[in-house]
Amino acid sequence: MSGKQDFREGVRRIFYRLMGLFSLFMIAGAILIYYMIDPDFSAFKSEKNTYVVMDAEEDIDRIENGIHVRTGLKEGEGLMVVVNNCTNCHSAKLVTQNRMSEARWNATIKWMQETQNLWDLGKNQDVIVSYLVSNYPVEDVGRRASLTNIEWYELED
Repeated sequence: MSGKQDFREGVRRIFYRLMGLFSLFMIAGAILIYYMIDPDFSAFKSEKNTYVVMDAEEDIDRIENGIHVRTGLKEGEGLMVVVNNCTNCHSAKLVTQNRMSEARWNATIKWMQETQNLWDLGKNQDVIVSYLVSNYPVEDVGRRASLTNIEWYELED
């Protein structure tokens, strides 16, 4: 009986090895067929690792509907001075969400120069502040209206 079991065990080993080889050939064949269809394996490339190459003629400082496409800033006198000086260090969104007066913008610029290593803007500071005050003026309304007419109740233990 042991000879019969040894024979069966030998056949089983050969069968599993052949199945393993068959699987490897099938995988290699699938890869080869896919390579013939898509030699660059572009379906497996992550879009995070690809770079968009812009045509030399494409203008990165394009204005559409009064908005600077790259930054989202409004078109106006001094726009490119703001883009070139402000968006080097932070997003244009940070600029547009801080609607300040002329005095407050000048104080903020002074603070950035003293604490954040902002360079001396020279004559550009007046242009920048003028653009910001003109295009993103102070708003009287805050982020939400004050809470009024509220009926308060006490929580019971």
